[in-house]
Amino acid sequence: MPITDWDDAYANAAHIPGSERFLTEWPARTAALRARHPPERFSYGPGARQWIDLYRPATAGQGLTVIVHGGYWMRFSPEDFGFLAEGPLAHGQSVAMVSYTLAPETRISRITIEIAAALALAARVVAGPIRLAGHSAGGHLVSRMGCEGALAPELAARLVHIVSVSGVHDLRPLLRTQMNATLGLDTAEAATESPALLIPREGLKITCAAGSAERPEFLRQNDLLANIWWGMGADARALHLPGRHHFDVIDALAAPDGILTRMLLDQSLS
Repeated sequence: MPITDWDDAYANAAHIPGSERFLTEWPARTAALRARHPPERFSYGPGARQWIDLYRPATAGQGLTVIVHGGYWMRFSPEDFGFLAEGPLAHGQSVAMVSYTLAPETRISRITIEIAAALALAARVVAGPIRLAGHSAGGHLVSRMGCEGALAPELAARLVHIVSVSGVHDLRPLLRTQMNATLGLDTAEAATESPALLIPREGLKITCAAGSAERPEFLRQNDLLANIWWGMGADARALHLPGRHHFDVIDALAAPDGILTRMLLDQSLS
């Protein structure tokens, strides 16, 4: 059946029993990590939300992982989702959690510029290969960094893997949602900021992962990008994590032995 209610198609909390507990647990998990492992904060611009929290590993660094939080470009911060750093951190990764200006204060096209600036700063601070991971709107934003022209060539050359978790890769359906009153997307911006409509940079590796129990539209969005970018020469794959929904699928990134952590770091799953 075709979609007739786009707001419901993109609603997650209403379809996850006990969803409110996650909104409490995430900041608490982040606070616990910050108490054990305080991050350094760096500003990449003059805006109040233009900063990164950088978690450095206890052992010799193995490279940089940059994580971008979700929230439909309208809510949350690294102080909610910082717990996602724990998985890569346990493997010697320096982990940068990115804060960015939220809608309606800014537009999605400007947020993508902020993410590129945050990534450039983190790359100056930490040497080595770069991996990107993002959830939901964050999945969109890290995928956007894999598009041609999004990053300076020398920075893009260090990018070895992107993991988009439950990402929204085609923004055009959001034009029909109530949230667009806040996002302010128009037809042109929805097209120019949709990774599925853009060209991946040469040599890109990307994993698109979603929970098998997610809303059908998120599964479609997940598989869409992998399908299109595979056909454009990218090393792209789609993955459905059995039984996971939109809110608990990210535990597979937060856990040091989680499947998404291991895939991000290109470790064997055998």
